[in-house]
Amino acid sequence: MYTNSPASSKNQKPIEPIGIIPRSIIRTLNRFLIQLFPNSNSLILQEFRISRYQVLVSVQCLLSLIFIPLIITFLSKTFVFLPLTEYIWNTQNEDIFLNSYLEKEALAELQDFEEQLYFEYFVSPTTYETPNWASYQTEVLDLQLPSTYTNLPEILKSEIQKKTVELAIYYNQRSIESLINLFSDFLSFGTFALLVLTLKPQIIILKSFLLESIYSLSDTIKSFLLILGTDLLVGFHSPRGWELFLEFVLNRFGFPHDENFIFLFVATLPVLLDTVFKYWIFRYLNKISPSTVATYHAMIE
Repeated sequence: MYTNSPASSKNQKPIEPIGIIPRSIIRTLNRFLIQLFPNSNSLILQEFRISRYQVLVSVQCLLSLIFIPLIITFLSKTFVFLPLTEYIWNTQNEDIFLNSYLEKEALAELQDFEEQLYFEYFVSPTTYETPNWASYQTEVLDLQLPSTYTNLPEILKSEIQKKTVELAIYYNQRSIESLINLFSDFLSFGTFALLVLTLKPQIIILKSFLLESIYSLSDTIKSFLLILGTDLLVGFHSPRGWELFLEFVLNRFGFPHDENFIFLFVATLPVLLDTVFKYWIFRYLNKISPSTVATYHAMIE
């Protein structure tokens, strides 16, 4: 015969009995009965103080997580990374371009400028007059134009020289800004991670406040926010948004635009996020708020 041992009885979890009256109605009645006691005012005042403290701590924690990394990044970028990177890049380095991608981009821009310049010159050559700065670039920077330019008019040579210098200055500064953005973003993420480790109690209060605020919304609003978030990240038009995001990141750090990498990223990440969303809805949200799941499915159908 099987008998319950003390160890097995300890492992058993207590089961809350289910009565005829729903527990929500019982909780409402309990709150109403509490207010009938003489100390109900003190309980309400204490609850109000706790709620106010939770709101203040949550706002302070949220502002700290947002503005402290931004302020530290701005100050370090302006007073540390910018002058240090400019000095090292312009004195210790002979290259103008950070990588071959920026060099090819500058060359393509110069070729487009030359084609437009030739077209404008041959369409209306009388509009071009020899400027005062013609040929000064070669004296200052000792630039040597290719032999293919020897038969060109002097005005076109001067225009090409001027554009070449402008592109060299622009892409040199862009290379410096790419390095500065890389260093400053690493510092920003490091500052944010340090704040997360330091403000653990405040983050717990912030998390409970956000969850309470979300749960207090109606099922329709929660379903609307859920559909909005999923459509932005994994919806039909989301791949174009991911492509723009990747192009922005690559331009910010001066990395080359690898189409194969972009297409692979867009083809895998939204699918992974879609799977995670569906699993979260089925595994957790269905238990926490079944009515929200029902409203969500009704809205997407």
